[in-house]
Amino acid sequence: MLDVRRMQILRAVVTSGSVTSAAAELGYTPSAVSQQVSALEREAGIALLERVGRGVRPTAAGLLLTQYAETVSRNLTEAEAALADLRAGRTGSLAVRYFGSVGPSLVAPALTRLRREHPGIRLDLTLLDAREALPEVARGDADIAIVVRPREDAVPGLRLVHLLDDEYLAALPPGHPLAARRVLDLAELAAEPWVGSEPQGPCLDVVLGACAEAGFSPDFVAASEDYATALGFVAAGLGVGLVPRLGA
Repeated sequence: MLDVRRMQILRAVVTSGSVTSAAAELGYTPSAVSQQVSALEREAGIALLERVGRGVRPTAAGLLLTQYAETVSRNLTEAEAALADLRAGRTGSLAVRYFGSVGPSLVAPALTRLRREHPGIRLDLTLLDAREALPEVARGDADIAIVVRPREDAVPGLRLVHLLDDEYLAALPPGHPLAARRVLDLAELAAEPWVGSEPQGPCLDVVLGACAEAGFSPDFVAASEDYATALGFVAAGLGVGLVPRLGA
């Protein structure tokens, strides 16, 4: 296998026209340059330079390797520039997994700022339930997952960062006796028919857990996995419900 560093030394000798000039350019001694070229000739199995007066010139093999050395040098320069861009966040990709209600309020403005500050970043956005999103991050298929806090305080291989607490709002039909109240005790809704707004999972667990702490289990008479539809059911008088502020 040919040594790339030695190929660069050969290129310096060929472009400068002498071992001495190449040594001065590279900061080596002439003897060190000659040794490196000799080692490269052994690797190549063919002479690369021939003497001409006080200087040297490349053989056909030496000229061939010099041309490839130029290509290698250009590729290395491009690779270094690409790595610098990646380290500085100017290029690369970011895979984000998120759930519906944080899309408009959190994800969209964050990605707008990211686009403005790092326009070369490629984005991969997918709406996913936490049960699928967290394993994707653990496997390395995604970089970030925005999820409702999982049951576990620690997930092996992942770092959890608290973003915010999303408070729940009581959704009541127009004209409901409690509709004018700014603050409700959840127990006051215990005897009401309920409209569900959450699918099975951590969000529904939050609602059921809060109701249990208030001493009752909600009587769901209608259900939707979409907040807008659930609010429509409430507005039509089918029941009451809880909706997170981000979802509302």
